[in-house]
Amino acid sequence: MYATERQQLIERLLADDGRVAVIDLASRFDVTTETVRRDLATLEGAGILRRVHGGAVSPERTSVVEPSVAERSQRHSAAKERIARRALEALPAGSGSIYLDAGTTTAALAAALAGDQPAPGREVVTHSMAIAHTLAAAPGLGLTAIGGRVRGLTAAAVGADTVAAVSRLRPDVAFLGTNGIGASVGLTTPDPDEAAVKRAIVAGARRLIVLADADKFDAELLVSFADLPELDVVVTDRQPGAVLARALRDADVEVWIS
Repeated sequence: MYATERQQLIERLLADDGRVAVIDLASRFDVTTETVRRDLATLEGAGILRRVHGGAVSPERTSVVEPSVAERSQRHSAAKERIARRALEALPAGSGSIYLDAGTTTAALAAALAGDQPAPGREVVTHSMAIAHTLAAAPGLGLTAIGGRVRGLTAAAVGADTVAAVSRLRPDVAFLGTNGIGASVGLTTPDPDEAAVKRAIVAGARRLIVLADADKFDAELLVSFADLPELDVVVTDRQPGAVLARALRDADVEVWIS
């Protein structure tokens, strides 16, 4: 196979999966790892990918890139709705307190929750302005919106006052969003202020449910805010790859496929 043919196939694999591994490509093409690395260097020079340890990722998967809420809400919308529906199974039976993190998949959960038959005494807390708006008129739900400086990119409150308010809470279950989930780094996000709020949610919740479509697998953003052993359940739309699946299993994290 010519180098240009290999590189075209690598580009297609990257478009499908968002990430490629040097060892896997060498086995697939029956070439040396050095040959694969040369191919990746060529593709990186053309702006098609970004090389990382052990392989390469799509160029938009840098540690600080963060699409807006409007952009993210259009991505994998059907998968997010399925994840949200499956995540409803993790709601506490009867009355109970729920924290909803900011994010497009947690927003899909809020929409599902608004249309669900609420249990008496169910209380929801969120720092997401979008989620608060969705749930404000939902019958039978108690709602607390935590304020602070609103970050326009995510429509979520952030800052010291927000973190202090979240830190005082001990919800029965928290539904957490993330920009990336990796075997070695856990959950990550590009913004330090968002990460600080998420750490406070993680520290206070009695049970942590992460909602993440498969596009988040193996993505590593700038700031880590939770280790895998701190999680209870990951609700997703596809089985993680072998390395991440093993890390989740070793951390005793359940994986629910929607």
